[in-house]
Amino acid sequence: MAARKTTKKVAKKSAPGGADGRSEAKGFSAEERAAMRERAKELASARSGGDAANEESAVLAKIAEMSLVDRAMASRVHSLIKAAAPDLAPRLWYGMPAWAKDGRVVCFFQSGAKFKARYCTIAFSDRAALDDGDMWPTSYALTKIGAAEEQRIRELVLQAVR
Repeated sequence: MAARKTTKKVAKKSAPGGADGRSEAKGFSAEERAAMRERAKELASARSGGDAANEESAVLAKIAEMSLVDRAMASRVHSLIKAAAPDLAPRLWYGMPAWAKDGRVVCFFQSGAKFKARYCTIAFSDRAALDDGDMWPTSYALTKIGAAEEQRIRELVLQAVR
């Protein structure tokens, strides 16, 4: 009988953290892992009976941690959403300021620094009633907030909570 030849596959090793910034072993970037840890803390807090005042305080504290430019935009978005849809409850979601209806996130603000992006984002979950035909946008890049952007955010939030 002939001996069976076995081959052993050797995985290529990339630079620590991977060339794309992702962890070779886990498949998630450090920022993604941090967001998941923050989400786990948020869920634990909710289970222990976090109240609305604490939720808003947590959102304001998260905004205060942002860079000056991101903080200014996040603060403005928070004010716009509170004025346009006072029924939406501020809360953290994956470590980002978010606003929820009946406990479910409708929209959230993502700092540009959160995932090392060149712009901030305001985005809407599938709970938002933004449907417009067979295809519609659910997130918007923000580099600054002027009067036109404020008006568009108000319109989107009002449509989202219908």
